[in-house]
Amino acid sequence: MTYVPTSLIERTIRERIVLVGVTLAGADPDDVEAGLDELALLVDTAGADVAARLVQRRDAPDPATYLGKGKVHELLELCLAVDADTVVFDQSLTPAQQRNLEKLLGRTAIDRTAVILDIFAQNARSPEGKAQVELALLRYRLPRLRGRGVSLSQQAGGIGRRGPGETQLEVDRRRLVRRMHRLEAELKDLDRHRSTQRAARGRGRHREVALVGYTNAGKSSLLNALTVAGADVEDRLFVTLDPRTRQHRLAGGETILITDTVGFVRNLPHELVEAFRSTLDSVRLADVLVHVVDASAPDPVGQIDAVRAVLDVIGAGEVDEVLAINKADLAPVAAARLALANPGSVAISAATGENLSELVDVVAANLHQSDRVVALRVPWARGDVLAAAHREGEVLETTDDGDFAQIRVVLDPTGRARFSEWVAS
Repeated sequence: MTYVPTSLIERTIRERIVLVGVTLAGADPDDVEAGLDELALLVDTAGADVAARLVQRRDAPDPATYLGKGKVHELLELCLAVDADTVVFDQSLTPAQQRNLEKLLGRTAIDRTAVILDIFAQNARSPEGKAQVELALLRYRLPRLRGRGVSLSQQAGGIGRRGPGETQLEVDRRRLVRRMHRLEAELKDLDRHRSTQRAARGRGRHREVALVGYTNAGKSSLLNALTVAGADVEDRLFVTLDPRTRQHRLAGGETILITDTVGFVRNLPHELVEAFRSTLDSVRLADVLVHVVDASAPDPVGQIDAVRAVLDVIGAGEVDEVLAINKADLAPVAAARLALANPGSVAISAATGENLSELVDVVAANLHQSDRVVALRVPWARGDVLAAAHREGEVLETTDDGDFAQIRVVLDPTGRARFSEWVAS
């Protein structure tokens, strides 16, 4: 597969950015400021510098420019004063609003979605991740083709000046659509391969745990602490785009699979959710979700709500969840408050190992809540059955009964059906 870089922000030098937020009627101004704070982190991760920010209160967005006419003029003066290259809106812009703003400001105008897509374009590593990001970018760009200037259209209009511009625009559109169809086909092939791997794992009856959470909450650090996975860990947003699955052995000997997944964020772009839907199947099909939340974050409760909103969108809202309140060593008071408000949660530190064994115990209990202890009587000569019992369940006790082994093992309903012929009478 050939991957064509499709980054939305040029990084020959670090751009200077003006952030723009709008407080609409009924909205909390503090929420707008918090959104701009997060947008500043996203912009920094994308490789640009925030030079200034501007906020306007409005009853509703202006259909043409989102901001009011006077505020657009104020934004232009601010851009000139700080020598800004680009303005970034925390809210989503329509293609028409984006075009109008760029004409009035004489510089690039993008929204939060474009910044997130840009970060994903930088961080994608695997063929599947690159294809998913490129597909998301093309879905975002397709409705923005029309009227993007002479670079995409030669149509000038008027007698004697009509040219092949509309034809060129349609050529560009068809080229994007063809590329999208190829990417969708490639991702379907990769998804079939992933389904084959998942079916093979299913035959082994390993239970699956997915790590989910807000970006930079510490999911990869937790995976490393539990499995020595060697996953990349950086204090940046969206470092992990490609899922990693590693084995972990529970105290009773049962092996489970733990998968680290892409981090979520408030208002995760629809284009990304759709493009990464096959990857996110590991979340939807998991037996238990470990929802990692950063106790030291400015608004951990808001982050929890944002993650659960995305889980609902991808069909994982009903999967059993264990809340792991990470970085308790950095914010012990906030971690204790979160733990008190969320019964069944565990305050941990992936960095120091604090309470990781307790977290594993809670996860195991959730995995086994539909299990029950079954007594099996298996001939010692059937080593394959004995090995399968240790692999698929938690063996509590084994006693010698002559030619037979008497085993007390915790099995889920599927496991009980598979070992039905060995159940002791």
